[in-house]
Amino acid sequence: MGTLVSFHAHPNDDTTTCGGVLRKAHEDGHRVVLVLATRGELGYEPAGFLDDGEDLGHRRAIEATAAADVLGVDRIEFLGYTDSGMAAVTAGGAGTTFRTADVEEAAAKLAAILREESADALTVYDENGTYGDPDHIQVYRVGTRAAELAGTPRVYQSTLSREHIRANQAEYAESAGVELPSGPEFGTPEAEITCRVDVSAYTEYKRKALLAHASQVTEQSRLFTDLPEERFRSMFGTEWFIRAGQGPGITETDLLG
Repeated sequence: MGTLVSFHAHPNDDTTTCGGVLRKAHEDGHRVVLVLATRGELGYEPAGFLDDGEDLGHRRAIEATAAADVLGVDRIEFLGYTDSGMAAVTAGGAGTTFRTADVEEAAAKLAAILREESADALTVYDENGTYGDPDHIQVYRVGTRAAELAGTPRVYQSTLSREHIRANQAEYAESAGVELPSGPEFGTPEAEITCRVDVSAYTEYKRKALLAHASQVTEQSRLFTDLPEERFRSMFGTEWFIRAGQGPGITETDLLG
């Protein structure tokens, strides 16, 4: 059996993008390791949700551990950086937020885990961090470099299929009786994706893990977590990756196959 290490910027990123492959790897008998760069200190903070004196990062770390248990994660590690947020400049200061962290230093921390685990595969994000989040882009940079340092043989860039996104948006708009929203394209054209994993058998684990991140369940996210099972499976039952040097087109359907 192999070892899959999944590297993410913030708690719950792993659930939305890789929750299915993590649970699948667990069910297939592989070892699953989750590494989070930050504790998501600048995430959504609902009024009155935290205990007196509790900070959001502490609560989200607890939630991340609970969600990881649902997904079958054997080990969870935090690299110790702070959330950069989507803004270009944050209050953390140079060298403290993950976005501004030294790539070589951060990569060395991750590489140590990859070596310790004898990782067979590592997940990061695509070059644009799926939708431009600066911490997600840093995950791509740091993760790619860490794999080079550790000699990890397979690196998969987690992404989204643009065609899948638009099809689901169109179906949702039609069912809701609203006009399909316009907006910036994110994700990757499917022709450039090299790995498509069917995780439809594990979507209920993804839903439970998403709900475990209770502080981040907003009215907007409830539109997804409250979907009927069939609709939820249609939206979240496939996970997409790019593996450099593979392709063109879909050449793999599993990360540890």
